[in-house]
Amino acid sequence: MWVWQLVLAVGFGIGSAVVPVLNAEAYILGAGVSGRLDPLAAAIGVSVGQTIGKLAMFLAVRYRPGYAARRTKEPKPVDLDTRWGRFVQWNRDLSKRLLDALSDRRWGIPVTLLSASVGIPPLYGVALIAGASRMSVVTFTLSVLAGRLARFVLLALGIGLF
Repeated sequence: MWVWQLVLAVGFGIGSAVVPVLNAEAYILGAGVSGRLDPLAAAIGVSVGQTIGKLAMFLAVRYRPGYAARRTKEPKPVDLDTRWGRFVQWNRDLSKRLLDALSDRRWGIPVTLLSASVGIPPLYGVALIAGASRMSVVTFTLSVLAGRLARFVLLALGIGLF
């Protein structure tokens, strides 16, 4: 009986990973409150589904067409005397710092774990930035799965208390 619940939860998790309007926390809360689904099975399924969905986003950024050619090309120079030019340069510097931070194991794993478990910074953006960084696929997948499992299982156990 719990197998179909797990499959349903994995499917919802994949959808909620890609479509931000679908709320995984609401799904787990609804499963627990309704009593029709096991909240722990729903939490595990949604965690696995969210990991699959975020991994798909990660891989879509990493292996998008023309990514290798664009990576080696120098960006166009900007006019730092204008407000727009300073904004473009600030955005480039910030993007480079984020990519470097996620590429480094010292910061990449904790940021991904924090994002997957707490939601700050948003995991949607972290998945996209991590795909463009040098973070390994295995490291990203395990970090997201661990963080999502912790978040959703704690939520499901909290529902079980009521």
